[in-house]
Amino acid sequence: MKKLIIILGILGISFLFISNYYVNKSTQSRIFTSVTDIQKNKVGLLLGTGKYLENGNINLYYKYRIDAALKLFLAGKIDFILISGDNSKKEYDEPSMMKNDLIEKGVPVEKIYLDYAGFRTLDSVVRSKFIFGQNKITFISQKFHNQRAVFIANYFGIEAVAFNAKDVNSKYGFKTRLREVFARAKAVVDIVFNIEPKFYGDKIIIK
Repeated sequence: MKKLIIILGILGISFLFISNYYVNKSTQSRIFTSVTDIQKNKVGLLLGTGKYLENGNINLYYKYRIDAALKLFLAGKIDFILISGDNSKKEYDEPSMMKNDLIEKGVPVEKIYLDYAGFRTLDSVVRSKFIFGQNKITFISQKFHNQRAVFIANYFGIEAVAFNAKDVNSKYGFKTRLREVFARAKAVVDIVFNIEPKFYGDKIIIK
């Protein structure tokens, strides 16, 4: 029994390592940090996160993603911003919070679309194609998150690039980075077993 546990442990760690390596390797040519270098797409998909931490402080992942979306929009590299995030609870609405902050920074309301069913990255990516009709898209998030989004997009036939928001320091983001290791393995499993979004719904035309 002990030997079996050790073998399973080794296999599990190996799978985590291989999954993370493959996600990095297969997406490296589609990830950008320069506004100048990235291609223009009609729509930028801003991946949601909460605005505040449990201690009440602003979530830097949130702040930097807002800044990155604004930077791309003002540079003319995207015409519309699709915000996809969690709205599973009445008191928690990632897309609307992000929309309000972008409007405050000067983005016209008619240039913003919301996806309230982006419960996780797979949902956000797949729905951008099948609900919002985008076969080409620009993801906006931190690099580690963008890599996973592009990996998922590749499988679903979406021609995706990603623009990296500013990252946080290793101490601030340690727990998030640790979760990402497992999230990438989960992304591989989801693809192998053809897992689909929790909800689809009526199509929404971005124009």
